[in-house]
Amino acid sequence: MDDSACNGSKDSSPIFYLVGIPSLQEFLFLPLFLIFLFFYLLILVGNALILVAVVAEPSLHKPMYFFLINLSALDILFTTSTVPKMLSLLLLGDHFLSFPACFLQMYLFHSFSCSEAFILVVMAYDRYVAICRPLHYPVHMTPQTNAALAASAWLTALLLPIPAVVQTSQMAFDSTVPIYNCFCDHLAVVQASCSDTTPQTFMGFCIAMVVSFLPLLLVLLSYAHILASVLHISSREGRSKAFSTCSSHLLVVGTYYSSIAIAYVAYRADLPLDFHIMGNVVFAILTPVLNPLIYTLRNKDVKAAITKMACPQEPGCSPAP
Repeated sequence: MDDSACNGSKDSSPIFYLVGIPSLQEFLFLPLFLIFLFFYLLILVGNALILVAVVAEPSLHKPMYFFLINLSALDILFTTSTVPKMLSLLLLGDHFLSFPACFLQMYLFHSFSCSEAFILVVMAYDRYVAICRPLHYPVHMTPQTNAALAASAWLTALLLPIPAVVQTSQMAFDSTVPIYNCFCDHLAVVQASCSDTTPQTFMGFCIAMVVSFLPLLLVLLSYAHILASVLHISSREGRSKAFSTCSSHLLVVGTYYSSIAIAYVAYRADLPLDFHIMGNVVFAILTPVLNPLIYTLRNKDVKAAITKMACPQEPGCSPAP
């Protein structure tokens, strides 16, 4: 579409109107608000507990848990970039976002999403070194190396979305722009533009491939080596112990890529608009809410640290089994 199709003034900054879930009945706003609020509080409390437990418990000062607190911090930041606005929209009918606020939200949402994918790759590498090269683990996974790996994941993810966000901000928009989503997602904003959307849609697709399939490929490659090493372990107990150290991470990876698949299918399939929007909402909430549950329920060290922190000297408390 040509830029001249826009009715807004080029001198004025457009206002973005978040449509939310179009067919959602008004009487469902409050129940949905309460559900989202519950999930958001669960994300904040669960991930904060992991952060505090790992920092406070000396036995958890290991590379695996250093990367875990990075993941927990990411989950808090990731959801905070979108969920409070969704809650405000549902409870107060606050549909509007200014131009800078919309693009800041878009940038943060995609940056933190990319960071999570890269941190999961780093965690897979940590498991690869621990299982496939255990004698070299203390040499390879030093505090300096861990910090460099985590910083690289964060920095790459913070830089990667910038070209798409900057170029999208230069597209033409009406004075009031309806965004068919609960937050400013890149594709939803591009589709609302008066400009030709093909270049931006293609760029967004390319970035999505880089931050989705490339990290997934690296994770699968790590676990292929891990599987090959574990199968060479003669004792059944040894194999079981090796697999147990990877189970939580594998579940988190599965959850993360399942939520991406849901969002992708919801966008690409010939489904009603509400399904497209809910696919994105699931992606924004599902992984952050399940990550702390997975690591507290399946990781006995984290569970024991949280139990110890919750009741350090109570006679009725006992360490998690």
